[in-house]
Amino acid sequence: MSSVEDLEAHFSAAVRSLASTNLPTPAADDPVREGSRLTVEGCLELFIAQLGARHLDLAARWMQRQGRGYYTIGSAGHEGSAAVAAAVRPTDPALLHYRSAGFYVRRAMQVPGIDPVRDVLLGVAAAADEPIAGGRHKVFGRRELAIIPTTSTIASHLPRAVGIAFAIGRARKMAAPIAWPDDAITVASVGDASLNHSTAVGAVNSATYISYQGLPMPLLLVCEDNGIGLSVPTPQGWIEAAYGNRSGLRYFAADGSDAAASYDTACAAAEWVRRNRRPALLHLSVVRFLGHAGSDVESAYRTPPDVARDLDRDPLVGTARLLVHCGLLSREDVLRMYDSTHHDLRESAESALRARPLESAAEVVAPLSLPRAELVAGEVIRIPATSATRLTVAQAISRTLADLLDAYPEMLVFGEDVAVKGGVYGVTRGLRKRFGAVRVFDTMLDEQSILGLALGCGVSGLLPVPEIQYLAYLHNAEDQLRGEAATLPFFSNGQYRNPMVLRIAAYGYQRGFGGHFHNDNAIGVLRDVPGLVIASPARPDDAAAMLRTCAAAAKTDGSVCVFLEPIALYHSRDLYDDGDDGWLADLPGGEEHVPLGSARTYGDGFDLTIVTFGNGLRLSLRAARTLSGEGIDARVVDLRWLAPLPQIDILREADATGRVLVVDETRHDGGVGEGIVTMLVEGGFDGQMARVSSVDSFVPLGKAAELVLVSQDQIEAAARLMDPSRPPPGSPPS
Repeated sequence: MSSVEDLEAHFSAAVRSLASTNLPTPAADDPVREGSRLTVEGCLELFIAQLGARHLDLAARWMQRQGRGYYTIGSAGHEGSAAVAAAVRPTDPALLHYRSAGFYVRRAMQVPGIDPVRDVLLGVAAAADEPIAGGRHKVFGRRELAIIPTTSTIASHLPRAVGIAFAIGRARKMAAPIAWPDDAITVASVGDASLNHSTAVGAVNSATYISYQGLPMPLLLVCEDNGIGLSVPTPQGWIEAAYGNRSGLRYFAADGSDAAASYDTACAAAEWVRRNRRPALLHLSVVRFLGHAGSDVESAYRTPPDVARDLDRDPLVGTARLLVHCGLLSREDVLRMYDSTHHDLRESAESALRARPLESAAEVVAPLSLPRAELVAGEVIRIPATSATRLTVAQAISRTLADLLDAYPEMLVFGEDVAVKGGVYGVTRGLRKRFGAVRVFDTMLDEQSILGLALGCGVSGLLPVPEIQYLAYLHNAEDQLRGEAATLPFFSNGQYRNPMVLRIAAYGYQRGFGGHFHNDNAIGVLRDVPGLVIASPARPDDAAAMLRTCAAAAKTDGSVCVFLEPIALYHSRDLYDDGDDGWLADLPGGEEHVPLGSARTYGDGFDLTIVTFGNGLRLSLRAARTLSGEGIDARVVDLRWLAPLPQIDILREADATGRVLVVDETRHDGGVGEGIVTMLVEGGFDGQMARVSSVDSFVPLGKAAELVLVSQDQIEAAARLMDPSRPPPGSPPS
């Protein structure tokens, strides 16, 4: 393995061995070598950025030895990415691989007032004053630099990058203002091993699919190919074989250890994408020094000749060679610059070690806070009133989507089947005809790409309302919510947010239709994501009002909202008896909405409180009528919000009767009911508690579904078993 000492010794020896020239000092705008677009001044700037990136790695290792450095995955050997930053504009949105420090430093040099060295070292120290993520993680990103922080999840940022590139072109058609210039391109860097990940493959497919249809896709993917992922070699020539002749993807390649070649090729690639508004891949061949991270021992899987060959391709030596051969610097000048950078970064590292860390849980989670209720309410008022009456759930959602599209010209509705067909259940029928194919459109059948489009559109300044056709289909792409959407404000300290209202047809009870993939009741994976808003309406009026709330929360605070629509209730009309129209409702007025985390109570019985949601509401209301005939007067509480849970309302209604039955149509283990019971216990409720839930099973086909989903009979039976002898708190005297 090349140690820090090996790397520094090799650089010093290699620079001393460079042949000096007697050339006159070149002009700043002279080419650094014949035929190159890289000027002498530009090459010097690249060298300064590369030196900064290299010494950031060395400083991080030193900080780790002091006990206050927490991140050692470095960029040594990848400094060629600085040439990409120089070739694109500082207003081009960028999403960076975790080894792209060279890009970050070089872009920061283009924007006054930014100290990239301080940024990164404060991140390594997990300092609260770090301006990127506030000490929550070491990432590259700042709003002033148009760099959007990405997590370390392999290639998970690429679907968002596709979405941003899509948003640039789509916003221009909509005449909607966004965060990027009209002629911007999106830059996203990724490693060679990551480019094999299914997320990356899907993102490339999505980009070329969109471009194939003649739609703008100004995306420049940059593969920093060091030939190894963790300890596993990438087969030589694989990236070119896989992407060099990919239909719809222009391929450019350069030696990332050669600053002039990297810059020239990056300029050509960026200009091609900017001119043609089509995607391209820039393949930079680089090396990796110092192993995967500080704990990695390369000697376990690499031979000394392999390491030596990499040292011979050190990009810092390559750039120093250009500057010495053109006559701008002497060998001694180069070594003085190296030592000076080392000294300056050591001082910055010592300062970072003295910085204040995050000191409370409240400080850590501050970017995940929910939007203020008054802001949401103020935004909802903008939505016009409607005279629509006696609608089903599906009709209420459809009318409200139309109202929202009217109110928000930056809003988009998209997904599988949503446009021409109007959705599997007709919920979006007519919206494309009324608002046009630019704002209401069908996507490819790939949930990851749908969410990536939404993430890119949201962070660019649009208001995306994507649809996932069935809950079971979400699980293929859920990391785009967990790893990208929900984490963005956390890892950017609130600088970036990605507003979104994700509509999902959910839950079971379709009378056995479709089996598991059309009757999925697994939402634990959503409730586990910090900061995610989860709406679960059951009634038409609530569906309309809650959709308004979600749109307002996304608009005012960039909230990521998941809107779970109960498929089985989409077209329901009746509650108790055929023809009673008890499940129809008028749309709420223009200023009405349902505040986040507020429940709705039906009835005022003092014998029992039934807490439920979704299809459970209809089942519980029917059960409550049966129980009333037996002398058990129950009130039914519809949670409406699964995150945040309506804790105050639940505790109030529980205390009113002293007996709580939780009806949970999800799973017994890992379902919503566990959280409700825990909330009651932690809230000091000391009455009786019971719960009924669906079986821990996938939903089977046909009538077998009734064997695993919670039923009205189960609700009634559980209610009868609860001890009625103890009077509930506050009950009227008998």
